[in-house]
Amino acid sequence: DELTFWGDNMSYSQPFFSNNILSSDPQVQNYWTSLYNQIYTANAVIEGVQNATHLEAETVERLKGEALFIRALLHFYLVNLFGDIPYITTTDYTINLSVNKSTISQIYMFIQDDLEESIDLLPEMYNDPNRVRPNKYTVIALLARLNLYSESWVKAENAASLLLDNVAIYTTQPSPEFLFLKESPETIWQLQTEAEGYPTHEANTFIIQSAPPYVSSLSESLIESFEEGDLRRTHWVGEISSATNTWYYSKKYKQIDYGAVSSEYSIVFRLAEMYLIRAEARARTGNLSGALNDLNKIRVRSGLNEITTENSQELLDAIL
Repeated sequence: DELTFWGDNMSYSQPFFSNNILSSDPQVQNYWTSLYNQIYTANAVIEGVQNATHLEAETVERLKGEALFIRALLHFYLVNLFGDIPYITTTDYTINLSVNKSTISQIYMFIQDDLEESIDLLPEMYNDPNRVRPNKYTVIALLARLNLYSESWVKAENAASLLLDNVAIYTTQPSPEFLFLKESPETIWQLQTEAEGYPTHEANTFIIQSAPPYVSSLSESLIESFEEGDLRRTHWVGEISSATNTWYYSKKYKQIDYGAVSSEYSIVFRLAEMYLIRAEARARTGNLSGALNDLNKIRVRSGLNEITTENSQELLDAIL
Protein backbone atom coordinates (compact mmCIF):
# COMPACT_ATOMS: atom_id res chain seq x y z
CA ASP A 1 0.00 0.00 0.00
CA GLU A 2 1.29 3.49 0.77
CA LEU A 3 3.52 2.38 3.64
CA THR A 4 6.91 0.72 3.82
CA PHE A 5 7.19 -1.88 6.58
CA TRP A 6 10.21 -1.84 8.90
CA GLY A 7 9.06 -4.29 11.56
CA ASP A 8 10.30 -7.82 12.07
CA ASN A 9 8.70 -11.10 11.07
CA MET A 10 7.16 -11.51 14.53
CA SER A 11 4.97 -8.41 14.12
CA TYR A 12 1.25 -9.05 13.63
CA SER A 13 1.38 -6.47 10.82
CA GLN A 14 3.98 -8.35 8.78
CA PRO A 15 1.56 -10.72 6.93
CA PHE A 16 -0.56 -7.73 5.88
CA PHE A 17 2.41 -5.83 4.43
CA SER A 18 3.66 -8.93 2.59
CA ASN A 19 0.20 -9.93 1.28
CA ASN A 20 0.62 -13.30 2.97
CA ILE A 21 -2.39 -13.49 5.30
CA LEU A 22 -3.60 -16.92 6.42
CA SER A 23 -7.24 -17.66 7.12
CA SER A 24 -6.18 -18.56 10.66
CA ASP A 25 -4.55 -15.17 11.30
CA PRO A 26 -5.65 -14.01 14.80
CA GLN A 27 -5.83 -10.36 13.74
CA VAL A 28 -8.28 -11.22 10.96
CA GLN A 29 -10.32 -13.16 13.50
CA ASN A 30 -10.22 -10.11 15.77
CA TYR A 31 -11.55 -7.83 13.01
CA TRP A 32 -14.41 -10.23 12.32
CA THR A 33 -15.31 -10.82 15.96
CA SER A 34 -15.04 -7.23 17.15
CA LEU A 35 -17.13 -5.89 14.26
CA TYR A 36 -19.90 -8.41 14.87
CA ASN A 37 -19.76 -7.71 18.61
CA GLN A 38 -20.41 -4.04 17.84
CA ILE A 39 -23.23 -5.00 15.45
CA TYR A 40 -24.77 -7.03 18.28
CA THR A 41 -24.58 -3.93 20.48
CA ALA A 42 -26.25 -1.78 17.80
CA ASN A 43 -29.04 -4.36 17.50
CA ALA A 44 -29.44 -4.39 21.28
CA VAL A 45 -29.92 -0.60 21.21
CA ILE A 46 -32.50 -0.84 18.40
CA GLU A 47 -34.46 -3.54 20.21
CA GLY A 48 -34.09 -1.84 23.57
CA VAL A 49 -35.37 1.60 22.60
CA GLN A 50 -38.29 0.13 20.67
CA ASN A 51 -39.42 -1.57 23.88
CA ALA A 52 -38.63 1.36 26.17
CA THR A 53 -41.52 2.86 28.11
CA HIS A 54 -39.81 5.80 29.83
CA LEU A 55 -38.00 7.48 26.94
CA GLU A 56 -39.35 10.44 25.03
CA ALA A 57 -40.24 9.74 21.39
CA GLU A 58 -37.52 12.12 20.16
CA THR A 59 -34.87 10.25 22.18
CA VAL A 60 -36.08 6.88 20.88
CA GLU A 61 -35.86 8.10 17.29
CA ARG A 62 -32.38 9.54 17.72
CA LEU A 63 -30.96 6.45 19.43
CA LYS A 64 -32.52 4.10 16.91
CA GLY A 65 -31.31 6.26 14.01
CA GLU A 66 -27.77 6.30 15.39
CA ALA A 67 -27.77 2.53 15.94
CA LEU A 68 -29.08 1.83 12.42
CA PHE A 69 -26.30 4.02 11.01
CA ILE A 70 -23.65 2.22 13.09
CA ARG A 71 -25.03 -1.18 12.01
CA ALA A 72 -24.87 -0.12 8.37
CA LEU A 73 -21.35 1.29 8.70
CA LEU A 74 -19.99 -1.84 10.38
CA HIS A 75 -21.50 -4.12 7.72
CA PHE A 76 -20.01 -1.80 5.07
CA TYR A 77 -16.53 -2.35 6.50
CA LEU A 78 -17.12 -6.09 6.81
CA VAL A 79 -18.38 -6.61 3.27
CA ASN A 80 -15.46 -4.67 1.81
CA LEU A 81 -12.98 -6.69 3.88
CA PHE A 82 -14.47 -10.16 3.50
CA GLY A 83 -16.90 -10.20 0.54
CA ASP A 84 -20.08 -12.22 1.12
CA ILE A 85 -21.06 -12.01 4.81
CA PRO A 86 -24.12 -12.48 7.06
CA TYR A 87 -26.18 -9.33 7.64
CA ILE A 88 -27.18 -9.48 11.31
CA THR A 89 -30.28 -7.59 12.43
CA THR A 90 -31.19 -9.26 15.72
CA THR A 91 -29.72 -10.26 19.08
CA ASP A 92 -31.59 -13.59 18.97
CA TYR A 93 -28.84 -16.22 19.07
CA THR A 94 -31.17 -18.94 17.78
CA ILE A 95 -31.53 -16.96 14.55
CA ASN A 96 -27.90 -15.86 14.36
CA LEU A 97 -26.60 -19.42 14.79
CA SER A 98 -28.11 -20.45 11.46
CA VAL A 99 -27.89 -17.24 9.44
CA ASN A 100 -26.51 -17.54 5.90
CA LYS A 101 -24.13 -15.28 4.04
CA SER A 102 -25.57 -12.72 1.61
CA THR A 103 -23.90 -11.55 -1.58
CA ILE A 104 -22.15 -8.22 -1.80
CA SER A 105 -24.99 -6.71 -3.83
CA GLN A 106 -27.54 -7.95 -1.28
CA ILE A 107 -25.48 -6.54 1.58
CA TYR A 108 -25.36 -3.15 -0.16
CA MET A 109 -29.17 -3.21 -0.43
CA PHE A 110 -29.52 -4.05 3.27
CA ILE A 111 -27.13 -1.22 4.14
CA GLN A 112 -29.12 1.20 1.99
CA ASP A 113 -32.37 0.19 3.71
CA ASP A 114 -30.83 0.84 7.15
CA LEU A 115 -29.44 4.19 6.03
CA GLU A 116 -32.70 5.39 4.53
CA GLU A 117 -34.53 4.55 7.74
CA SER A 118 -31.81 6.25 9.77
CA ILE A 119 -32.06 9.43 7.66
CA ASP A 120 -35.76 9.67 8.51
CA LEU A 121 -35.04 9.36 12.25
CA LEU A 122 -32.04 11.64 12.80
CA PRO A 123 -32.12 15.46 13.02
CA GLU A 124 -30.13 17.75 10.76
CA MET A 125 -28.25 19.46 13.58
CA TYR A 126 -25.59 17.92 15.80
CA ASN A 127 -26.34 17.65 19.50
CA ASP A 128 -22.71 18.37 20.46
CA PRO A 129 -20.15 20.91 19.19
CA ASN A 130 -17.49 18.31 18.32
CA ARG A 131 -19.68 16.27 15.94
CA VAL A 132 -19.07 12.95 17.67
CA ARG A 133 -22.74 11.91 17.49
CA PRO A 134 -23.97 11.31 13.92
CA ASN A 135 -26.63 13.54 12.42
CA LYS A 136 -28.74 13.15 9.27
CA TYR A 137 -25.88 14.34 7.03
CA THR A 138 -23.45 11.80 8.51
CA VAL A 139 -25.80 9.10 7.24
CA ILE A 140 -26.06 10.84 3.86
CA ALA A 141 -22.25 10.85 3.65
CA LEU A 142 -22.15 7.06 4.05
CA LEU A 143 -25.00 6.76 1.54
CA ALA A 144 -22.95 8.75 -0.97
CA ARG A 145 -19.95 6.46 -0.39
CA LEU A 146 -22.14 3.33 -0.67
CA ASN A 147 -23.65 4.49 -3.96
CA LEU A 148 -20.20 5.25 -5.35
CA TYR A 149 -19.00 1.74 -4.44
CA SER A 150 -22.08 0.20 -6.07
CA GLU A 151 -21.57 2.43 -9.14
CA SER A 152 -24.95 4.10 -8.72
CA TRP A 153 -23.51 7.33 -10.06
CA VAL A 154 -26.63 9.53 -10.07
CA LYS A 155 -27.55 8.50 -6.53
CA ALA A 156 -23.98 9.12 -5.39
CA GLU A 157 -24.00 12.61 -6.90
CA ASN A 158 -27.38 13.46 -5.39
CA ALA A 159 -26.38 12.30 -1.90
CA ALA A 160 -23.10 14.22 -1.99
CA SER A 161 -24.93 17.33 -3.23
CA LEU A 162 -27.39 17.22 -0.32
CA LEU A 163 -24.45 17.55 2.04
CA LEU A 164 -22.31 19.96 0.01
CA ASP A 165 -25.24 22.33 -0.46
CA ASN A 166 -25.64 22.73 3.31
CA VAL A 167 -23.14 25.55 3.74
CA ALA A 168 -24.75 26.55 7.02
CA ILE A 169 -23.15 23.50 8.67
CA TYR A 170 -20.23 22.55 6.38
CA THR A 171 -17.78 25.08 4.96
CA THR A 172 -14.59 24.57 3.00
CA GLN A 173 -11.47 25.91 4.67
CA PRO A 174 -8.89 27.94 2.69
CA SER A 175 -5.90 25.74 3.64
CA PRO A 176 -5.39 22.05 4.49
CA GLU A 177 -3.18 22.98 7.46
CA PHE A 178 -5.86 22.86 10.15
CA LEU A 179 -8.39 20.43 8.66
CA PHE A 180 -7.81 17.74 11.27
CA LEU A 181 -8.37 19.91 14.34
CA LYS A 182 -11.50 18.75 16.14
CA GLU A 183 -13.25 22.10 15.52
CA SER A 184 -12.89 21.91 11.72
CA PRO A 185 -16.14 22.86 9.93
CA GLU A 186 -15.21 20.36 7.21
CA THR A 187 -15.64 17.42 9.59
CA ILE A 188 -18.85 15.46 9.09
CA TRP A 189 -18.32 12.87 11.83
CA GLN A 190 -15.43 12.00 14.14
CA LEU A 191 -14.65 9.69 17.05
CA GLN A 192 -13.51 10.99 20.43
CA THR A 193 -10.11 9.99 21.74
CA GLU A 194 -9.92 7.31 24.41
CA ALA A 195 -9.86 10.04 27.06
CA GLU A 196 -9.72 13.83 26.93
CA GLY A 197 -6.13 14.95 26.48
CA TYR A 198 -5.10 11.78 24.65
CA PRO A 199 -3.77 11.89 21.08
CA THR A 200 -5.57 9.99 18.34
CA HIS A 201 -4.72 6.39 17.47
CA GLU A 202 -3.68 7.71 14.05
CA ALA A 203 -1.04 9.98 15.54
CA ASN A 204 0.25 7.18 17.78
CA THR A 205 0.39 4.81 14.82
CA PHE A 206 1.97 6.92 12.11
CA ILE A 207 4.13 9.63 13.67
CA ILE A 208 7.77 8.51 13.87
CA GLN A 209 9.42 9.94 16.98
CA SER A 210 12.87 8.39 16.61
CA ALA A 211 15.00 7.06 13.77
CA PRO A 212 15.04 4.51 12.35
CA PRO A 213 11.29 3.69 12.35
CA TYR A 214 10.41 0.40 14.00
CA VAL A 215 7.03 -0.21 12.28
CA SER A 216 6.45 1.74 9.07
CA SER A 217 7.01 4.94 7.10
CA LEU A 218 5.38 6.50 4.06
CA SER A 219 6.57 4.90 0.84
CA GLU A 220 8.90 6.74 -1.52
CA SER A 221 6.34 6.29 -4.31
CA LEU A 222 3.72 8.17 -2.28
CA ILE A 223 6.12 11.01 -1.50
CA GLU A 224 7.10 11.28 -5.17
CA SER A 225 3.46 11.39 -6.27
CA PHE A 226 2.86 14.86 -4.80
CA GLU A 227 2.87 17.66 -7.36
CA GLU A 228 5.20 20.58 -6.72
CA GLY A 229 3.61 23.13 -4.41
CA ASP A 230 1.06 20.75 -2.92
CA LEU A 231 0.25 22.10 0.54
CA ARG A 232 -0.80 18.63 1.68
CA ARG A 233 2.82 17.57 1.23
CA THR A 234 3.85 20.58 3.33
CA HIS A 235 1.34 20.22 6.15
CA TRP A 236 0.49 16.51 6.22
CA VAL A 237 3.90 14.87 5.82
CA GLY A 238 6.64 14.89 8.44
CA GLU A 239 10.18 13.61 8.16
CA ILE A 240 12.88 12.32 10.44
CA SER A 241 16.54 11.64 9.62
CA SER A 242 19.52 9.72 10.84
CA ALA A 243 23.09 10.37 9.72
CA THR A 244 22.47 8.48 6.49
CA ASN A 245 18.70 8.17 5.82
CA THR A 246 15.46 10.14 5.87
CA TRP A 247 12.01 8.65 6.53
CA TYR A 248 8.62 10.26 5.97
CA TYR A 249 5.43 9.85 7.98
CA SER A 250 1.84 11.01 8.03
CA LYS A 251 1.21 14.01 10.27
CA LYS A 252 -2.35 14.88 9.38
CA TYR A 253 -2.89 14.32 13.10
CA LYS A 254 -0.18 16.28 14.88
CA GLN A 255 -0.83 15.91 18.62
CA ILE A 256 1.40 13.16 19.96
CA ASP A 257 1.73 14.24 23.61
CA TYR A 258 -0.79 13.63 26.38
CA GLY A 259 -2.23 16.78 27.92
CA ALA A 260 -5.31 18.37 29.41
CA VAL A 261 -7.18 18.66 26.11
CA SER A 262 -7.24 16.67 22.88
CA SER A 263 -6.79 19.00 19.91
CA GLU A 264 -7.83 16.32 17.41
CA TYR A 265 -10.34 13.49 17.16
CA SER A 266 -10.34 10.65 14.61
CA ILE A 267 -12.26 11.81 11.53
CA VAL A 268 -14.43 9.21 9.78
CA PHE A 269 -16.16 11.46 7.22
CA ARG A 270 -15.07 14.86 5.99
CA LEU A 271 -16.12 17.32 3.31
CA ALA A 272 -13.32 16.71 0.78
CA GLU A 273 -14.49 13.12 0.27
CA MET A 274 -17.93 14.38 -0.75
CA TYR A 275 -16.39 16.67 -3.39
CA LEU A 276 -14.34 13.76 -4.77
CA ILE A 277 -17.33 11.39 -4.72
CA ARG A 278 -19.41 13.89 -6.63
CA ALA A 279 -16.54 14.61 -9.01
CA GLU A 280 -16.19 10.92 -9.88
CA ALA A 281 -19.95 10.39 -10.16
CA ARG A 282 -20.21 13.36 -12.53
CA ALA A 283 -17.25 12.20 -14.59
CA ARG A 284 -18.81 8.73 -14.94
CA THR A 285 -22.04 10.24 -16.26
CA GLY A 286 -20.38 12.64 -18.72
CA ASN A 287 -20.72 15.86 -16.71
CA LEU A 288 -17.05 16.75 -17.11
CA SER A 289 -17.44 20.45 -16.35
CA GLY A 290 -19.21 19.69 -13.07
CA ALA A 291 -16.59 17.09 -12.18
CA LEU A 292 -13.76 19.54 -12.93
CA ASN A 293 -15.41 22.18 -10.78
CA ASP A 294 -15.52 19.82 -7.79
CA LEU A 295 -11.99 18.49 -8.32
CA ASN A 296 -10.52 21.96 -8.71
CA LYS A 297 -12.00 23.06 -5.39
CA ILE A 298 -9.75 20.45 -3.76
CA ARG A 299 -6.76 21.24 -5.97
CA VAL A 300 -6.86 25.00 -5.47
CA ARG A 301 -7.27 24.61 -1.70
CA SER A 302 -4.19 22.37 -1.82
CA GLY A 303 -2.13 25.10 -3.55
CA LEU A 304 -2.32 23.48 -7.00
CA ASN A 305 -3.40 24.91 -10.33
CA GLU A 306 -6.80 24.11 -11.78
CA ILE A 307 -6.78 21.45 -14.46
CA THR A 308 -8.73 21.46 -17.70
CA THR A 309 -9.45 18.40 -19.81
CA GLU A 310 -12.13 17.07 -22.11
CA ASN A 311 -10.92 13.49 -21.69
CA SER A 312 -12.97 11.55 -19.13
CA GLN A 313 -10.18 9.05 -18.37
CA GLU A 314 -7.68 11.85 -17.73
CA LEU A 315 -10.20 13.40 -15.39
CA LEU A 316 -10.78 10.12 -13.53
CA ASP A 317 -7.02 9.69 -13.18
CA ALA A 318 -6.74 13.20 -11.72
CA ILE A 319 -9.55 12.46 -9.25
CA LEU A 320 -7.77 9.27 -8.18
